[in-house]
Amino acid sequence: MDGVIVVDKSTGWTSHDVVNKMRRIAGTRRIGHLGTLDPAATGVLPLVIGRATRLSQFYTKADKVYEATVRFGFSTSTYDAEGEPTSEAVAFEPTEDLLWQHLSSFRGTFPQTPPAVSAKKIAGTPAYKLARRNIEVELKPVEVTVHSLELLGCEGDEARLRVHCSGGTYLRSIAHDLGQSIGCGAFLSKLRRTRSGDFLIEQAETLEQLEERASEGTLNQVLIPASRLLPGFPAETVDAITAGQIRQGRDFRVSPFRIQRGAPFVKALDPDGALLAIGELKLPNLYHPMMVL
Repeated sequence: MDGVIVVDKSTGWTSHDVVNKMRRIAGTRRIGHLGTLDPAATGVLPLVIGRATRLSQFYTKADKVYEATVRFGFSTSTYDAEGEPTSEAVAFEPTEDLLWQHLSSFRGTFPQTPPAVSAKKIAGTPAYKLARRNIEVELKPVEVTVHSLELLGCEGDEARLRVHCSGGTYLRSIAHDLGQSIGCGAFLSKLRRTRSGDFLIEQAETLEQLEERASEGTLNQVLIPASRLLPGFPAETVDAITAGQIRQGRDFRVSPFRIQRGAPFVKALDPDGALLAIGELKLPNLYHPMMVL
C-alpha cells in the first residue's frame, strides 16, 4: 500500500495514537500523518502509507479549513477547554455585529503567537513538555495567513466560525486573542478540520470503519494511490528504459507538449501508471529525480 488514507479522527485521540492504530490495521509500520490534530479536535487527518511517506515534505505548508466553536467569558491556560481558567468568569453573550468588528483583524497575513501548550519546539523540546514541568515558555510570533474567516452564527456565550488558513495557524490562538480583543476572555471549545491540503472530510473514514474494511479485505478501496497525490504537479508517463535510468538517479526529459514549460516539479509515472519519482526542474524540459520512490 503506497498512498494516503484520510482518517476522520475522533476526539480524545492524539495524532500519534491514530498512526499506531492504523499501523495495526494496515499491517505496516511505514505510516505517518500530514499535520497534527490536537486530541480534543476531530476531522481530517491524512495518513501517508508505504513509500508515499517520502512525499510528506510537500505537505508541510498545506492550507487547512476548520469549523471552530469559541466560548466567551473567560480564558484558559491552553486556550481550549482542556486548560485551567486564567481569568475571572464573566457573563457575556456576543452579538454578530460585535464579532464582525473584531474578526477583521484576524484576516490576511499577521504575526501569531502559538499557545504555550503546543508542539512548537524550544531548543528542540516541544513547548507543551516544558509547560508540563512548570517551566515558563515564551514563544516567538510566527507569520500566518487567514484566507477567509466566516462567522457561522452565535448562540448564548458561543460563536461558530469557519476558517481557511495556512499551515501552522493555531485556531486556539485566534480564539484566545479574540477574547482578549473584546475584553471578556475566550477559548476554543470545539474544533473540526474539514480539509487539509487536497484532502477533504468527504474522503475520510473513522478508525472503526477502516478496521472493518481491513477485516473485509477492502481497505485498498479508500487508499488514494501515490500517483494521484500532489495533483498540482503535472505527470509524465515514461517508458521502461527511462524508468530504469530514473531509478539510477539520471536526469530525464519530458514532452514540451504535455508539461507546461518551467513547471518546477513533475511526477514521473512508470509504464503501469505507478508513481516512480518526483522530478525537479534542471533545464527547460529536463528534470532531475530529486526523490525516487
